[in-house]
Amino acid sequence: MKSLTEFLFPAPAQRTVGSIVGWWEKRRLAYNVIVGGAGVLSAAFATVITAIGPNAHPWGLIPWQPVVLFAVLANICYLLGPTVETLVEKLSRGTVLPTGPVLYRMGLTFSVGLALLPALLMTIEFLFRIVTSIF
Repeated sequence: MKSLTEFLFPAPAQRTVGSIVGWWEKRRLAYNVIVGGAGVLSAAFATVITAIGPNAHPWGLIPWQPVVLFAVLANICYLLGPTVETLVEKLSRGTVLPTGPVLYRMGLTFSVGLALLPALLMTIEFLFRIVTSIF
């Protein structure tokens, strides 16, 4: 539990641009593993749930292009973290508490939610198929 707490509530970087960027880059691999893992689970769940139940439509494997596009866009959006933190630091001239840990948690949560969205949508579609087959 201590490791999870340290991961989600890390000590902030020193207030220099290089330290801020380094702080974010040390966490990029963990971000990619977590978001990628959520995406793989979501894709697997969505693939299975579309292949079962009434009016099933097995689609087979998910094309690789949207997966790669999501990964690239997620990493581009990840760059907003150190950019925003650096801007806040420069504009506030050090009068605001470090924002990196909060921005990291918010971005990670949003990205995982976005990666899980296909599973949610396919679950809704599955329930709709069940209801329409009954009525």
